Amino acid sequence: MPEKTVSIPDMSCGHCLANVKREAGEVQGVTSVEGDLESKKVTFQWDAPAEWSQIEAALKDAGYPPQA
Repeated sequence: MPEKTVSIPDMSCGHCLANVKREAGEVQGVTSVEGDLESKKVTFQWDAPAEWSQIEAALKDAGYPPQA
């Protein structure tokens, strides 16, 4: 199962983290989204048919662009 941890600098509150989880979770195949507001880091896990590019696009569209 692929996994990626990224920084999301625009995430500043629990509502932001909930939005990130919801948006990423809407991508078919995403199995886990765990985040930490203090560090602004979020870890994603997914299976096929999801691909990182789809998750990244969903986050960008929601206003939470991830940074490596």
